[in-house]
Amino acid sequence: MWPQRVQRALGQVAPSLVRRLSARIVDELYIEVKPREAAKPALTFPGIWLRDNCRCASCFHESSQSRRLDWDNFDASVRPLALHVDANSQQLHVRWSDAHESSYKLDWLQRRSFAGDKQQEYLNEFYRPRPSHWAGKQFDSIAQRFHYDQVMSEDAALQQWLQALAIYGVALLSGAPLDEGVVRRLAERVGFIRRTTYGEEFIVQAKPGAQNYAYLSLPLPLHTDLPYYEYKPSVNILHCVVQTKSQGGSNLLVDAFHIADRLKREHPADFELLSSIDVDWNDIGSEDGREFHNIWRAPVICLDASGEYTRINHSVPQRDSHFNAPLEKVLPWYKAYARFVSMAQKDAHSFKTQPGDVLTFNNLRLLHGRTGYDDSEDNSRYIVGAYLDWDIIYSRLRVLKKRLNVAN
Repeated sequence: MWPQRVQRALGQVAPSLVRRLSARIVDELYIEVKPREAAKPALTFPGIWLRDNCRCASCFHESSQSRRLDWDNFDASVRPLALHVDANSQQLHVRWSDAHESSYKLDWLQRRSFAGDKQQEYLNEFYRPRPSHWAGKQFDSIAQRFHYDQVMSEDAALQQWLQALAIYGVALLSGAPLDEGVVRRLAERVGFIRRTTYGEEFIVQAKPGAQNYAYLSLPLPLHTDLPYYEYKPSVNILHCVVQTKSQGGSNLLVDAFHIADRLKREHPADFELLSSIDVDWNDIGSEDGREFHNIWRAPVICLDASGEYTRINHSVPQRDSHFNAPLEKVLPWYKAYARFVSMAQKDAHSFKTQPGDVLTFNNLRLLHGRTGYDDSEDNSRYIVGAYLDWDIIYSRLRVLKKRLNVAN
């Protein structure tokens, strides 16, 4: 397998590579691959990463797309010893210091480039679309509308809806039939419904003796649903079946990531408090005869290790009377939270869905609420809701992208 001409000193280019691409070992630990096209930059890969990603049957299980490499005996000091490129098949062959041999297709390597711009392109386009934050006055320009029947029957429309939802955190569907099964059918078109304390589908309407603040006809303040869950439902699906004829009942939405952007820029001390101090979010009650007492501790603004937003927690009614924060930070926290709430209220966009409309939005990012309305037998409001999780949505998006790309 290894012709004499490729058994050369480390760092040398094999003559057989000159035809279409070349490769060389760099500093004994890296492999540099240069496509023939001058416009394409060289690709540099850590040797240990390539060895870890060997695609042979001994190291990789093709049908499950999983490693079968034995890491109990893996040599973390493994080095490439010799290279060979097959110009016809466009493959790089590597012989390793652990006596193993691996082969890699050039297009596979190019898709996994360690160049910063290529890595970011993958994260934005395939891992998760990068969110675009917006102010309330921009709502009409960013909130895309899709037809329910098309989303249910056409993969391209389904992909466009989920893509818009991922980027802007909100999208609307119109023309849905006026029955309670719409939210389930829509959720199952993507994956499956997320069950919570309040069941799978839930009805938002004024109820006597309501166990949830949403089941009143009073104004519903801006909030995130279920902030007291460690794994909060990701996306709300709200299907308008009957809309009140009174002046109230309008939806309120605000991009809380945009509010956090402003707070960080204009009031950095407040941002620091709201992103570092845990709040005890809680919910106590019963539903369908089952009692519950949910608590989850997290800041209002949640960040990942790189400082990107992961979620916003906000619900004035559903904060525990226990506040496990340093005494000297309690008053400053309240002032910061009051500023955040005020900024969100002033920026909220108000609109009213009509029967057949389905409002979908990111519960981890957008705050939502409702204006109060008059409720009577002759003037009621009936909304059917359900939840989806982002893991299911992102999975569906990736499958659709692959399928549609192949079809095109």
